[in-house]
Amino acid sequence: MLLKNKKKIIFLVIFTLILLIITGIILKNNKVEALSKYGSRGDEVTQIQTKLKRWGYYNGNIDGIYGSQTQEAVKYFQRKNGLTVDGIAGPATLKAMGIYSSSSSGSSSSTNSNDLNLLARVVYGEARGEPYAGQVAVAAVTLNRVKSSSFPNTLAGVVYQSGAYDAVRDGQINLTPDSTAKKAAQDAMNGWDPSYGAIYYFNPATATNKWIWSRPMTVTIGNHRFCK
Repeated sequence: MLLKNKKKIIFLVIFTLILLIITGIILKNNKVEALSKYGSRGDEVTQIQTKLKRWGYYNGNIDGIYGSQTQEAVKYFQRKNGLTVDGIAGPATLKAMGIYSSSSSGSSSSTNSNDLNLLARVVYGEARGEPYAGQVAVAAVTLNRVKSSSFPNTLAGVVYQSGAYDAVRDGQINLTPDSTAKKAAQDAMNGWDPSYGAIYYFNPATATNKWIWSRPMTVTIGNHRFCK
């Protein structure tokens, strides 16, 4: 009887250990991305405030406290970027801001890196020498096209669409982008859109296409006029 009880205890201990290991694996694989909301505090809130202030959505102090001003700024950002307007910096909103938790997959990071490099090459080939906001705006137009039903739904599809970009046609798309072009591409990917939703841009000094002149203008930055 004593031997049987010993075996039973050993079996229960082993079973419990296996159960704990399996539970740990499940919890790790289903790790929820960090999110911030009203009342939150910490580094992630500081990142949110810093980015939103830089892009003109937030006018308050960068104090790491998710108060009403931060909440309203997040709502403003969500509204302008086609996200659910709930004032909570959940996974989709954080991704749009370029803030990633440790649970982000390697595959996602690789895709983001490839897209960033391609977008930086567009900026460098199309707008180097333009004011910084103008370089970001060119990147934003490219991203706006991805979202538009009138264009391909991938970044590469938009960039390499026949006749879409002079930089592709003349080979400048293959030049190595500088740090400014990379930074402009990143800012656009993070949600800054100085073009105000434009899906076209052109240089009024050189444009000969009458159709492009008929498009509603959103803003002029440097040598480029942006329009919808």
